[in-house]
Amino acid sequence: MGEEIESSYHVPVLLGESLEGLAIQPEGVYVDVTFGGGGHSREILSRLQGEGHLYGFDQDADAEHNIPSDPRFTFVRSNFRYLYNFMRYHGVQGQVDGLLADLGVSSHHFDDQARGFSFRFEGALDMRMNTRAGKTAADVVNQYSEEALADLFYLYGELKVARKLAATLVKARAERPIATIGDFLEVIKPFVGKDKEKKFLAQAFQALRIEVNDEMSALKAMLKATLRVLKPGGRLVVITYHSLEDRLVKNFMKAGNFEGKSEQDFFGNQQSPFRLVNNKVIVPSVEEIERNPRARSAKLRIAELK
Repeated sequence: MGEEIESSYHVPVLLGESLEGLAIQPEGVYVDVTFGGGGHSREILSRLQGEGHLYGFDQDADAEHNIPSDPRFTFVRSNFRYLYNFMRYHGVQGQVDGLLADLGVSSHHFDDQARGFSFRFEGALDMRMNTRAGKTAADVVNQYSEEALADLFYLYGELKVARKLAATLVKARAERPIATIGDFLEVIKPFVGKDKEKKFLAQAFQALRIEVNDEMSALKAMLKATLRVLKPGGRLVVITYHSLEDRLVKNFMKAGNFEGKSEQDFFGNQQSPFRLVNNKVIVPSVEEIERNPRARSAKLRIAELK
């Protein structure tokens, strides 16, 4: 069913594999913390019966158009960093059977010119997931210090030329503000090689998006909350799209912290709150990548709370 959903939204990535990872019990309680186009959610709902219930989180007002009219579904318009508060509000903290997070930006954002997520369009340099709040990408490139810009392009964009890129941006903005995607592309043009143009731009835009939406601290807060939200035996299923996210998720599942340092008991056994369901990371098949090129960098990890 899920494969057929072709809307302007995110085509669900690793749908079969992530649903299998949730090990759905028809009467269970589930959370999709990245509701988006609702692709994964609809598939989860189709497997629930009786008392089964699904909570879907999204901070983006656009996602509300995709809410299914199903009494077993509750939409939470919020950033997933507030997972614990909302689960407590609904009285299901510590009772959740499975939680899914697909950390890919909805393709819908890339295709919506006004949101400023994509280098394929002209438009304001924005990139906010929640358009009612916070700083824009233009604020970041015009106001951050050279050092802060270099750090974010290096850490979040994994760009080797981060220092030079930051220096160029600071020099350019002294002459006039960098307000639009076109302005930004013009300034960074000298760094963009013809052969790797798409990759470089994707990494630069990714870095700004992560910073604008404070994605790393939101991810850490959400992961920590799963320890209090899931029941023993509850599944945590996470799809990441770049190495920084994947490292956080991998370390957290392995050790219960973000450094990946696990405590050992008296006998030298690793102490982790989770049992790894897949020791080896799961990646999309060649067929899926051909059907949906945006799946190419996806990595799926599954763990079970002890």
